[in-house]
Amino acid sequence: MKFSPASLLVLAAPLVNAAAFSIFDPTQVSLKAGATQDFPVEGDNPLNYCAKPDNYKLEIKSVDLSPNPPAAGTKLKIHAEGTILERIEKGATVNLEVKWGLITLIKQTVDLCDELKNVDLECPLEKGRMVLTKEVDLPNQIPPGSYSVLADVYNQKQQQVTCLKADNIKFHI
Repeated sequence: MKFSPASLLVLAAPLVNAAAFSIFDPTQVSLKAGATQDFPVEGDNPLNYCAKPDNYKLEIKSVDLSPNPPAAGTKLKIHAEGTILERIEKGATVNLEVKWGLITLIKQTVDLCDELKNVDLECPLEKGRMVLTKEVDLPNQIPPGSYSVLADVYNQKQQQVTCLKADNIKFHI
């Protein structure tokens, strides 16, 4: 299985290999410079919520990445725990955006249920506690530089499940 630099986000890891995707919805969250406030995700990770997570349908207890920061040519271990507040069914989507510096590498909308197989899950995702552990092989060929990743998740009713971003993730030679 091949993964791109977008695998740095726990939600992005299963999404980058999308075989089919639609046009990114421009009305939803996008990576923008100069965010005024950070809402960090608990754990050893570079993740922030896109906004205060009070109304999200997923409560994330913690996300731990090892190594953190991720390094090219290594295995990235992702461990996440949280609670799904409402059942997620077929029709859920993720807006995924990956930037390398100012260059947009990926900007697409993918079907969440189609991509869950990459983390050994499938739809529907039932309401309740969830634990996810996954190892991702990061390729040696990740170009050095600073990356930003966004995963904006919506359920089948187009209600926001969560929105996560990671800014200024640096890969060195």
